[in-house]
Amino acid sequence: MSQAQNAKNEPHFSMQKIYLKRNDYESPNAATVFRDDWKPEITLDMDVKSNTIEDNRYEVIIMISITAHNTTSNMVAFKLVVEQAALFIISGFEKDQLQEALGSACPAIMFPYLRETVDHMLIKGGFPPLMLAPVNFDALYQEKKNKQS
Repeated sequence: MSQAQNAKNEPHFSMQKIYLKRNDYESPNAATVFRDDWKPEITLDMDVKSNTIEDNRYEVIIMISITAHNTTSNMVAFKLVVEQAALFIISGFEKDQLQEALGSACPAIMFPYLRETVDHMLIKGGFPPLMLAPVNFDALYQEKKNKQS
């Protein structure tokens, strides 16, 4: 087997580009929510999706939706929806390995960028940073896989 054929069969995994696909921020009660003590109740939903762009090129998107109510005034403080996306080149993986990379390894690489975007938007909106806790994307991937089985 030639070196070129050998290199073609070897696993390859690299991120080509990371970008913000969607960023929606709303603070419907901004003028009044700041007068009360800040005692938030946070609702957070997160999902990971991937799309094949072309052979060996994939787009991975982490979507997060956050809503905060100030329990002191029972007002919506803010709503934030962020879609952090990245392009990856992945080749030489078996189908199961590829799915695991797209559902676990890729989001783990992207998550710090998402966390920074969320905190930046909240600070710009006058709120304290949320400081999202680390996420075990391996466990989330396994849970999602088990639900599909």
